[in-house]
Amino acid sequence: MAISILKFHSFRKQLLWPNNGGFRCRRFTQFPLLLLPHHRPLFSHSLPLRHCFRLHPPPLPPLLRRRLHPLLYSMSSLSASQDAVNPTSSEAKTVRMVIKGRVQGVFYRNWTIENAKELGLKGWVRNRRDGSVEALFSGSPEKVQEMEQRCRRGPPDAMVTGLQVFPSTDDPGTSFERKPTV
Repeated sequence: MAISILKFHSFRKQLLWPNNGGFRCRRFTQFPLLLLPHHRPLFSHSLPLRHCFRLHPPPLPPLLRRRLHPLLYSMSSLSASQDAVNPTSSEAKTVRMVIKGRVQGVFYRNWTIENAKELGLKGWVRNRRDGSVEALFSGSPEKVQEMEQRCRRGPPDAMVTGLQVFPSTDDPGTSFERKPTV
């Protein structure tokens, strides 16, 4: 009996697969080779059947994930909108910008509207027949300066080669909008 004996042991390994109502088990058979009859198995697949492997579903794409702090996001947008509604006339700065380069046909106007509304600025944006984009921004000096820096970069497909900034006394209106081409 001191001689090692080759034995084949049949066992079932369970994998848990997610389904609509919970988990279902898939069982299959393997035949491990044990050299000693009373030797305690060192392999993880020889664990009792109650130890099942759980396969987790793949992670959700970023658009389907829930926001971590929805209250913080809503409060930050609320404060930005309050700043846009109540800028005092003494601190409001109004500038007209002419942006040159590859700025038409790359959604520059839509990008400008989105960024201006995010910063709480008033004004407008429009294409010009010479291939440039013209915009009027009005709001706090810090926000207008930030918008100027953003316009220098532009959206991903744009290539800004020139930006001219002029002080203006034009009426910016009540919100930020798109105007027809001139």
